[in-house]
Amino acid sequence: MERGAPRYEENMKALVVFYSYDGNTRFIAEAIAKAARADRLELTPRNEMKSWGALKYLRGGLAVLARKRPELLPLDRDPMGYDVVFVGSPVWAGTFAPAMRAFLATSPLSGRKIALFCCCGGGKGRIFKSMREALIGNDVLAEKDFVDPLKHTPDLSAAVAEEWALCVMKAAGA
Repeated sequence: MERGAPRYEENMKALVVFYSYDGNTRFIAEAIAKAARADRLELTPRNEMKSWGALKYLRGGLAVLARKRPELLPLDRDPMGYDVVFVGSPVWAGTFAPAMRAFLATSPLSGRKIALFCCCGGGKGRIFKSMREALIGNDVLAEKDFVDPLKHTPDLSAAVAEEWALCVMKAAGA
């Protein structure tokens, strides 16, 4: 093993599945993928909602309350081919975004080691509880929330995400 390389089982495959609307979740997902030497799978709705300001929160909140599941563009990775799956979403109306709801409803994940992360502008609400309920049958190893990582301290947020990812991978390999 090269100097400074992660100390987890080398043949353990990891995937970071995420949806990002404003770029915060993508930023954290990239830091996690770098540290865990993971592949990335960004969820993209076929018809992405484009709104700004208060309208963005209103439309997003209504989509969550209606339990919408937008059609996603085809996935270029099969999550079942991975040992560890990091799952990340922005917090919308206290839970995960509709694109993540669509993924969790249509992509079977069972028997995986899962780590949950989210990005929020304030409180994380019930996002992790909701994600755990959607991921029954998996071993959820860890949860981590990041508050406005691009707005406040991007370098620190990336470092925290990388350290957290390494801890998750170590726990998964134990």
